[in-house]
Amino acid sequence: MEFIIIIGIFLALLFNFVNGLNNAGNSIATIVATRALRPLYALILAAVCNIAGPFLLTTAIAKTIGTGVVKAGAVTPGTLVVALFCGVLLLGILTAKGFPVSSSHTLIGCMVGSSIAAFGFSTVIWPSLLMLQSVAMTGFVGALCGGVYLSIVFWMLKGPVRLGAVAGAVGGFSLMVVSLMAIGILQVSGLLAIFIFIVISPTIGFLVGFFLDILVSYIFRFSRQSTRNKIFFPLQVLTCGAQAIGQGANDGLHAVGIIAALFIVGGLSDEFSAPFWVMAASAFALGVGTVFGGWNVITKMAKGITRIRPYQGFCASIAGGLVISALTITGIPTSSTHIISGSIVGVGATRGKNAVDWKVVRDIITAWIVTFPLAVAASALFYLAYSFLLQAGLTFLDIVS
Repeated sequence: MEFIIIIGIFLALLFNFVNGLNNAGNSIATIVATRALRPLYALILAAVCNIAGPFLLTTAIAKTIGTGVVKAGAVTPGTLVVALFCGVLLLGILTAKGFPVSSSHTLIGCMVGSSIAAFGFSTVIWPSLLMLQSVAMTGFVGALCGGVYLSIVFWMLKGPVRLGAVAGAVGGFSLMVVSLMAIGILQVSGLLAIFIFIVISPTIGFLVGFFLDILVSYIFRFSRQSTRNKIFFPLQVLTCGAQAIGQGANDGLHAVGIIAALFIVGGLSDEFSAPFWVMAASAFALGVGTVFGGWNVITKMAKGITRIRPYQGFCASIAGGLVISALTITGIPTSSTHIISGSIVGVGATRGKNAVDWKVVRDIITAWIVTFPLAVAASALFYLAYSFLLQAGLTFLDIVS
């Protein structure tokens, strides 16, 4: 096995470890906020479920990461190693700063950046014109219907009509696109799916969390708080575990996809597949990262967005787990951070707009928007530097010889 392949495997597993540090906040935010479990026990629970995720759900994400973004000819050991190195560096810095960002978008952005630097823009799998038109028409119809509907509702309730129009447009766009994708009418893949799910993922998480909170609040409207706590503390632990399983199946396969691609370009395999030890090592790296936990991210997710009550923690966890698992099965490398953040904002918003710290939400969304272009630019620069050093080294060897 070539040395660069070994370096690539090491960096892929290191990326999953840092991914676990960042995403620990997603896994245990609601449990930490409600104190349903001690933080250490919550981290261990999340780590175990993260490790189990890839084995219990589909491995479709691995193939999307490895083959669905960049053309096969542009995938080389050099581009992959540079993308992984840059991804580890960026994700580590953002985790240390306390930003709950998308590891999927970070890794894919780094892959795109190094490939463009190496072979040009034509190496990226861009969406077809027909796909763009289909998404635009579908999204427009959904946004129009949702905007008109919520505008009327807000007008009848004497609320801010403009806010209703914007919220309805975003919700309508998201629901229409996801619904048509689910029944097979709308085909969206590659970079386009990643871009539109930056909007769709938190929106769906918000809507599911919001309406689950309303439903549970109505069912238990006559119950005492102590009674609700006795019911929802154990339920919250179960839903947190289920959420971590979905997250492990989505995020735990990042390293698997890259290592499988490394095996192909390194001549060690003829097809896109990964041995059991690769899946086990990838899942274990994510689980270990989760145990150590990025506490700056955990604090921001658990306490910075809104005050979470036990039944709301249950609603947010089950909403996040359902959405993550459903999207993972489709093979879309969506962001568990986006989904879970959206569900937490959704349960908080049921108590009114002042119950959510919108400044924290705005900071998190800004980090989401910046992540992908930052990853592309940084990885492209790193690859140019790598190429220069490699060429300088070869020239030096030629001179010496």
